[in-house]
Amino acid sequence: MTEPIAIAVVGHTNVGKTSLLRTLTRQARFGEVSPRPGTTRHVERIDLRVDGQPAVRFFDTPGMEDAVALQHYLRSLPGEFANPVDRVRAFLAGPEAHAAYEQEAKVLRTLLEVDAAVYVIDCRQDVLPKYRSEIELLCACARPLMPVLNFVARSAERADAWRELLTGFNLHAWMQFDAVAPFVGAERQLFQDLCVLLRPRQAQLQAVVAELERQGAARRTAAATLAARLLVHASAMRRSVPREVLAPTGGREQALVQFRDRLAQATQKCVQAVLGVYGFRDDEADVALQPWTSGRWQADLFHPQTLQDAGRKLGTGAAVGAAVGAVADVTLAGLSLGAATALGAAVGGIASQGWSQVPRKLMHRLQGTEELSVEDAVLLALADSLVRLIAALERRGHAATQHLQIGAEAAEAGPLQEVVRALSAARGFAPNEAVSLLAAGPDARREALSQRVAALLLQRLGDTLS
Repeated sequence: MTEPIAIAVVGHTNVGKTSLLRTLTRQARFGEVSPRPGTTRHVERIDLRVDGQPAVRFFDTPGMEDAVALQHYLRSLPGEFANPVDRVRAFLAGPEAHAAYEQEAKVLRTLLEVDAAVYVIDCRQDVLPKYRSEIELLCACARPLMPVLNFVARSAERADAWRELLTGFNLHAWMQFDAVAPFVGAERQLFQDLCVLLRPRQAQLQAVVAELERQGAARRTAAATLAARLLVHASAMRRSVPREVLAPTGGREQALVQFRDRLAQATQKCVQAVLGVYGFRDDEADVALQPWTSGRWQADLFHPQTLQDAGRKLGTGAAVGAAVGAVADVTLAGLSLGAATALGAAVGGIASQGWSQVPRKLMHRLQGTEELSVEDAVLLALADSLVRLIAALERRGHAATQHLQIGAEAAEAGPLQEVVRALSAARGFAPNEAVSLLAAGPDARREALSQRVAALLLQRLGDTLS
């Protein structure tokens, strides 16, 4: 088995080394992240796997706290040294490596045992002499060094000064990476840049890049599929509200609040599942469900999908259907007698085999019962919020500590209108509370619609990220 590529992550104390590794490995619980200096006191290991095997082995090292003093100490060591590496080894064999410079010794000892190192720089800091000393110490270990400018999104004005410093030490290969808000594809870019420094391990690194591409596409597809299943579920949601519930003052409003709560609970399950896909905790984000509208106080009785389902069984029980249709003509006030009779024939075809959703809706209407469903405007806002959530997670690093809040915005109808149009087919689906709304169900039509909606969401997500 090929040995994993060993990479040490080094740098000054509190520059975001552990945070960077959390993002690279998508393990939000690795190590400890704190604004307190010197949080990492020991060398910790974490693997990035390809096909179940460790491909890259990262070593998270303690922060270097006093490089200036250590540099003076190294220069004072007696004896002749053939090269800087021998001088470092002499220091590591001496007593000070376990005393005043214990943390720096852990870093240098690890660096001598790995294939390469990533030197993390906090771009929010000014370029100070201590950082020059750090670079000299790291370069003395004679290992390929890849500087990473961290937190660059918050301090672009200092990045030029850091790049000038790196160039002065002949470190021309560097990259920008924000562990809190990395640009899309930042992880892949880092490994591609490491190929320049580690040509003998280039094939392994390219395999890592390909795996990251595959994982990224799989995450987006999984997240879009979860969002699509929620939207299909929401489109098919109905609540039958009897006359006695509607009659009292506030009856409709209370029914609407309860219906909204059901959608809110389903949405929260979806959000938590999407967060899990991206390796975040299930409490790291919220999606607002506003703006709410008045709700769809209508039966969707004549939705084309509903009529198509009824038409499949046309021809049986037509006499029963005609009778129902004639009464419905009077009750619905707007359906011609001929149309009611034709519809009644279709309804009767199902009624003779047991009352399903279409005749149930007619009977509800005749009895003064109404069905509450989700308006297209709410579906549009929900689809937009879910796309924005996924896009935000694509750009979110695992070092981020701020709670992610996807607020309600006035969604543009154009880009997502096709999603809402596709969801209209779900109006004719029977609600199925027994099946997990986020899992693939036995209903082939529902699953096919979910896949279609997911493809539309992915297309919209691609536009958002580009």
